[in-house]
Amino acid sequence: MDIDSFWELIEECRRQARGPDERLAWLRGELSRRSPAEVVQFQVRLDEVTHEAFTWDLWAAADRIFGGWCSDDGFCYFGLWMVSLGREPFSQAVGNPDALADAPEVQGLVGRPRELWNDDDWPDWESLDYVAMEAYGILTGVDDECGEAFYEAVDAEQGDGEGSSGPLGERWDVRCEDEAARRLPRLSTMFPLRSLTQKGSSSASGSGEYPHAHCPGTVA
Repeated sequence: MDIDSFWELIEECRRQARGPDERLAWLRGELSRRSPAEVVQFQVRLDEVTHEAFTWDLWAAADRIFGGWCSDDGFCYFGLWMVSLGREPFSQAVGNPDALADAPEVQGLVGRPRELWNDDDWPDWESLDYVAMEAYGILTGVDDECGEAFYEAVDAEQGDGEGSSGPLGERWDVRCEDEAARRLPRLSTMFPLRSLTQKGSSSASGSGEYPHAHCPGTVA
Protein backbone atom coordinates (compact mmCIF):
# COMPACT_ATOMS: atom_id res chain seq x y z
CA MET A 1 0.00 0.00 0.00
CA ASP A 2 1.68 3.20 -1.16
CA ILE A 3 0.78 6.68 0.05
CA ASP A 4 -1.75 7.27 -2.75
CA SER A 5 -3.54 4.00 -1.95
CA PHE A 6 -3.57 4.94 1.72
CA TRP A 7 -5.27 8.27 1.06
CA GLU A 8 -7.70 6.69 -1.42
CA LEU A 9 -8.79 4.34 1.36
CA ILE A 10 -9.25 7.24 3.78
CA GLU A 11 -11.28 9.20 1.21
CA GLU A 12 -13.48 6.19 0.47
CA CYS A 13 -14.00 5.74 4.19
CA ARG A 14 -15.20 9.33 4.41
CA ARG A 15 -17.67 8.69 1.61
CA GLN A 16 -18.97 5.41 2.97
CA ALA A 17 -19.40 6.21 6.66
CA ARG A 18 -20.13 9.11 8.97
CA GLY A 19 -18.73 9.59 12.43
CA PRO A 20 -15.62 8.00 13.93
CA ASP A 21 -17.26 4.77 15.06
CA GLU A 22 -18.87 4.03 11.71
CA ARG A 23 -15.65 4.90 9.90
CA LEU A 24 -13.61 2.64 12.15
CA ALA A 25 -15.99 -0.24 11.51
CA TRP A 26 -15.78 0.38 7.75
CA LEU A 27 -11.98 0.58 7.81
CA ARG A 28 -11.69 -2.55 9.96
CA GLY A 29 -13.90 -4.45 7.56
CA GLU A 30 -12.08 -3.20 4.48
CA LEU A 31 -8.62 -3.91 5.89
CA SER A 32 -9.65 -7.37 7.03
CA ARG A 33 -10.37 -8.24 3.39
CA ARG A 34 -6.82 -7.41 2.38
CA SER A 35 -3.56 -9.23 2.91
CA PRO A 36 -1.68 -8.99 6.22
CA ALA A 37 1.14 -7.24 4.35
CA GLU A 38 -1.22 -4.50 3.15
CA VAL A 39 -2.58 -4.03 6.66
CA VAL A 40 0.94 -3.59 7.99
CA GLN A 41 1.67 -1.10 5.22
CA PHE A 42 -1.47 0.85 6.15
CA GLN A 43 -0.03 1.37 9.63
CA VAL A 44 3.33 2.37 8.19
CA ARG A 45 1.69 4.98 5.95
CA LEU A 46 -0.40 6.20 8.90
CA ASP A 47 2.73 6.66 10.97
CA GLU A 48 4.37 8.53 8.10
CA VAL A 49 1.56 11.03 7.62
CA THR A 50 1.07 11.69 11.33
CA HIS A 51 4.80 12.35 11.54
CA GLU A 52 4.27 15.14 9.00
CA ALA A 53 1.78 16.72 11.39
CA PHE A 54 4.16 16.51 14.35
CA THR A 55 5.02 20.22 14.44
CA TRP A 56 4.97 22.93 17.07
CA ASP A 57 2.70 25.07 14.90
CA LEU A 58 0.06 22.35 14.70
CA TRP A 59 0.41 21.69 18.42
CA ALA A 60 -0.28 25.38 18.96
CA ALA A 61 -3.36 25.11 16.73
CA ALA A 62 -4.58 22.20 18.84
CA ASP A 63 -3.84 24.22 21.98
CA ARG A 64 -6.00 27.03 20.65
CA ILE A 65 -8.93 24.84 19.62
CA PHE A 66 -8.81 23.04 22.97
CA GLY A 67 -8.94 26.30 24.93
CA GLY A 68 -5.28 26.98 25.56
CA TRP A 69 -3.92 23.56 26.49
CA CYS A 70 -3.58 20.28 24.62
CA SER A 71 -1.78 17.41 26.32
CA ASP A 72 0.92 15.34 24.68
CA ASP A 73 -1.40 12.38 24.12
CA GLY A 74 -4.14 14.77 23.06
CA PHE A 75 -1.89 16.14 20.34
CA CYS A 76 -1.12 12.62 19.15
CA TYR A 77 -4.84 11.91 18.81
CA PHE A 78 -5.33 15.31 17.17
CA GLY A 79 -2.89 14.30 14.43
CA LEU A 80 -4.83 11.08 13.87
CA TRP A 81 -8.05 13.09 13.68
CA MET A 82 -6.47 15.32 11.06
CA VAL A 83 -6.10 12.24 8.83
CA SER A 84 -9.88 11.85 8.95
CA LEU A 85 -10.26 15.25 7.26
CA GLY A 86 -8.89 13.81 4.01
CA ARG A 87 -5.72 14.31 2.04
CA GLU A 88 -6.15 17.89 0.82
CA PRO A 89 -7.27 19.43 4.14
CA PHE A 90 -4.55 17.47 5.93
CA SER A 91 -1.84 18.66 3.58
CA GLN A 92 -3.06 22.24 3.73
CA ALA A 93 -3.02 22.19 7.53
CA VAL A 94 0.49 20.75 7.64
CA GLY A 95 1.66 23.61 5.43
CA ASN A 96 -0.43 26.24 7.20
CA PRO A 97 -2.10 25.18 10.49
CA ASP A 98 -4.48 28.15 10.31
CA ALA A 99 -6.06 26.40 7.31
CA LEU A 100 -7.84 24.18 9.84
CA ALA A 101 -10.24 27.11 10.11
CA ASP A 102 -11.66 25.99 6.73
CA ALA A 103 -12.56 22.49 7.94
CA PRO A 104 -16.31 22.07 8.56
CA GLU A 105 -15.42 19.85 11.52
CA VAL A 106 -13.61 22.79 13.11
CA GLN A 107 -16.16 25.39 12.11
CA GLY A 108 -18.85 23.33 13.84
CA LEU A 109 -17.09 23.80 17.17
CA VAL A 110 -16.97 27.59 17.09
CA GLY A 111 -18.94 29.28 19.85
CA ARG A 112 -19.85 26.01 21.55
CA PRO A 113 -18.70 25.41 25.13
CA ARG A 114 -16.19 22.56 25.15
CA GLU A 115 -18.03 20.83 27.98
CA LEU A 116 -20.92 20.37 25.54
CA TRP A 117 -18.82 18.78 22.78
CA ASN A 118 -19.77 15.14 22.37
CA ASP A 119 -17.41 12.30 21.52
CA ASP A 120 -17.92 12.77 17.79
CA ASP A 121 -17.16 16.50 18.06
CA TRP A 122 -13.78 16.30 19.76
CA PRO A 123 -10.88 16.65 17.31
CA ASP A 124 -9.18 13.42 18.25
CA TRP A 125 -9.29 9.91 16.85
CA GLU A 126 -7.15 7.67 19.02
CA SER A 127 -8.84 4.50 17.80
CA LEU A 128 -7.55 5.01 14.26
CA ASP A 129 -4.12 4.01 15.57
CA TYR A 130 -5.41 0.54 16.49
CA VAL A 131 -7.69 -0.38 13.59
CA ALA A 132 -4.91 -1.96 11.52
CA MET A 133 -3.79 -4.04 14.50
CA GLU A 134 -7.36 -5.27 14.95
CA ALA A 135 -7.69 -6.15 11.27
CA TYR A 136 -4.34 -7.95 11.38
CA GLY A 137 -5.59 -10.07 14.27
CA ILE A 138 -8.73 -10.97 12.32
CA LEU A 139 -6.69 -11.98 9.28
CA THR A 140 -4.03 -13.98 11.09
CA GLY A 141 -6.25 -15.47 13.76
CA VAL A 142 -3.62 -14.61 16.34
CA ASP A 143 -4.98 -13.92 19.83
CA ASP A 144 -2.58 -11.10 20.62
CA GLU A 145 -4.28 -8.39 22.64
CA CYS A 146 -1.14 -6.25 22.77
CA GLY A 147 -0.44 -6.66 19.06
CA GLU A 148 3.17 -7.76 19.53
CA ALA A 149 3.29 -9.72 16.26
CA PHE A 150 1.66 -6.85 14.39
CA TYR A 151 4.03 -4.19 15.69
CA GLU A 152 7.03 -6.42 15.02
CA ALA A 153 5.84 -6.62 11.41
CA VAL A 154 5.38 -2.83 11.31
CA ASP A 155 8.88 -2.27 12.68
CA ALA A 156 10.33 -4.65 10.10
CA GLU A 157 8.50 -2.81 7.30
CA GLN A 158 9.67 0.57 8.52
CA GLY A 159 13.29 -0.47 8.80
CA ASP A 160 15.84 1.38 10.89
CA GLY A 161 14.86 4.94 10.03
CA GLU A 162 15.69 7.46 12.71
CA GLY A 163 12.72 8.97 14.50
CA SER A 164 12.39 12.63 15.34
CA SER A 165 13.40 13.63 18.86
CA GLY A 166 10.53 16.09 19.08
CA PRO A 167 8.13 18.29 17.13
CA LEU A 168 9.44 20.08 14.07
CA GLY A 169 9.73 23.84 13.92
CA GLU A 170 9.84 26.49 16.61
CA ARG A 171 8.15 26.14 19.97
CA TRP A 172 5.93 29.06 20.91
CA ASP A 173 3.17 29.86 23.38
CA VAL A 174 -0.31 30.15 21.90
CA ARG A 175 -1.40 32.11 24.98
CA CYS A 176 0.64 35.06 23.72
CA GLU A 177 -2.16 36.81 21.86
CA ASP A 178 0.05 38.93 19.60
CA GLU A 179 1.97 35.87 18.45
CA ALA A 180 -1.19 33.82 18.09
CA ALA A 181 -2.81 36.55 16.00
CA ARG A 182 0.21 36.60 13.72
CA ARG A 183 0.64 32.85 13.31
CA LEU A 184 -2.98 31.65 13.62
CA PRO A 185 -5.13 34.68 12.80
CA ARG A 186 -8.36 32.86 11.99
CA LEU A 187 -8.16 30.15 14.65
CA SER A 188 -7.32 32.79 17.25
CA THR A 189 -10.48 34.70 16.35
CA MET A 190 -12.62 31.57 16.20
CA PHE A 191 -11.36 30.21 19.53
CA PRO A 192 -10.71 33.08 21.97
CA LEU A 193 -9.07 31.95 25.18
CA ARG A 194 -10.93 32.08 28.44
CA SER A 195 -9.24 32.29 31.82
CA LEU A 196 -7.38 29.03 32.14
CA THR A 197 -7.80 26.77 35.13
CA GLN A 198 -4.80 25.63 37.10
CA LYS A 199 -4.83 22.35 35.18
CA GLY A 200 -4.72 24.17 31.86
CA SER A 201 -2.31 26.92 32.84
CA SER A 202 0.71 25.21 31.27
CA SER A 203 0.39 24.91 27.52
CA ALA A 204 1.51 21.60 26.05
CA SER A 205 3.32 23.52 23.34
CA GLY A 206 5.61 24.86 26.03
CA SER A 207 5.68 21.88 28.36
CA GLY A 208 8.42 19.87 26.69
CA GLU A 209 6.24 16.74 26.80
CA TYR A 210 6.08 14.65 23.66
CA PRO A 211 3.31 12.24 22.60
CA HIS A 212 3.58 8.59 23.55
CA ALA A 213 2.47 5.31 21.98
CA HIS A 214 2.67 5.45 18.19
CA CYS A 215 3.20 9.17 18.04
CA PRO A 216 6.16 10.51 16.07
CA GLY A 217 9.23 11.17 18.14
CA THR A 218 8.68 8.23 20.45
CA VAL A 219 11.83 6.41 21.39
CA ALA A 220 11.15 2.77 22.00
